[in-house]
Amino acid sequence: MVKPVLVVMAAGMGSRYGGLKQIDPVGTNGEVIMDYSIFDAKRAGFEKVIFIIKKENEDDFKEVVGNRIAQQMEVAYAFQELNDLPQGFCVPEGRTKPWGTSHAVLAARHLIDGPFAVINADDYYGPDAFKTIYDYLSANPDTDNCYEYAMVGYLIENTLTENGHVARGVCVAGDDGYLESVTERTRLEKTPQGCHYTEDDGATWTDIEKGTLVSMNLWGFTKSFIDETNDRFAAFLTNVLKTNPLKGEYFLPSVVSALIAEGKARVKVLSSHDKWYGVTYKEDKPVVMQAIAQKHQDGVYPTPLWNN
Repeated sequence: MVKPVLVVMAAGMGSRYGGLKQIDPVGTNGEVIMDYSIFDAKRAGFEKVIFIIKKENEDDFKEVVGNRIAQQMEVAYAFQELNDLPQGFCVPEGRTKPWGTSHAVLAARHLIDGPFAVINADDYYGPDAFKTIYDYLSANPDTDNCYEYAMVGYLIENTLTENGHVARGVCVAGDDGYLESVTERTRLEKTPQGCHYTEDDGATWTDIEKGTLVSMNLWGFTKSFIDETNDRFAAFLTNVLKTNPLKGEYFLPSVVSALIAEGKARVKVLSSHDKWYGVTYKEDKPVVMQAIAQKHQDGVYPTPLWNN
């Protein structure tokens, strides 16, 4: 069986943060959040990482992250391009927004030939998550009747920022430990009682219970997911070009949910009680830096993180 590889989605420019937040240092020796994810992935067993970036960011990305990681693991690059569309489709006039996380993963379709884990570049997931997903992918190939996928879920209260709204995939898991549905909520906010979300720009709000499981885009897939996502892209575009041509996005959870509903895939929910850390807003950075420094002090990570 082909060993699982790590796919890092790093093509976003972090518009809410106001810069290329994925390469903004949070460690005392210049480490970025990706360094910690890749360090954790390496010690979990991953030997190759595929970075999905924008072509125009390639030099900066390699200088700050890529060249350093290439001394630790095999590295490859895929470029998410707005005009990477199926034959017969073109970018609508005025569209500048990327096509979403499913489209990002498709950018690496020619580099993936086996199981793979997907993460966001700007989220801290914790060491156990990578070991759990690596072990699952290594032991659970697709069967003749079903695609075998996995996700690491987090308690919603461990994934919120004090500084604004976030997007999360709200999950429902069955008693058997498999995902039943995941719904993308693009505007979740923390409240004194927990959190709530809106779908109408704040006109109305819906509460979400503490302990609700959410996706932080730490997924485990087999190559079948690439094929399915590619096959479904044209239908997504046909719909979104009519309904929301400038902002509609092709989300990973939407493809996953469709495959579950059709009975083609099942997704094992692998839970994590680690606290999420990420720099969604620039005000989040001091909190993340303090948390990372504490992990170094506690011996979770060596100092410096990389020895070369």
